[in-house]
Amino acid sequence: VQLQAYGGGLVQAGGYLRLSCASSGNIFRINAMGWYRQAPGKQRELVAAITSGGSTNYADSVKGRFTISTDNAKNTVYLQMSSLKPEDTAVYYCNAAIKTRSYTYTSDYWGQGTLVTVSS
Repeated sequence: VQLQAYGGGLVQAGGYLRLSCASSGNIFRINAMGWYRQAPGKQRELVAAITSGGSTNYADSVKGRFTISTDNAKNTVYLQMSSLKPEDTAVYYCNAAIKTRSYTYTSDYWGQGTLVTVSS
């Protein structure tokens, strides 16, 4: 299983970006997908997550500004980010909880990370 994330870049404060992350490989079912971020000198934190049933969860710091969504046919998760702030600057990682067979446990998989830089 591989997760490929893309869409990061440099944007001015108040701007927007959309991150995408596509899962590929031996996938039986994706139970949940999410985005985490890690700023320099800080721990990785959850930004947003979405279950296969469509339930979402957001960090308080991004509520109302970020929207997570999926295209289940493409095994892809998106993070639409708007009203970006300098404090949103971080490497963003996608995560997926995936079963590779009907009889296996769900395992966590990670993308390679994509850098988002918000200038003031």
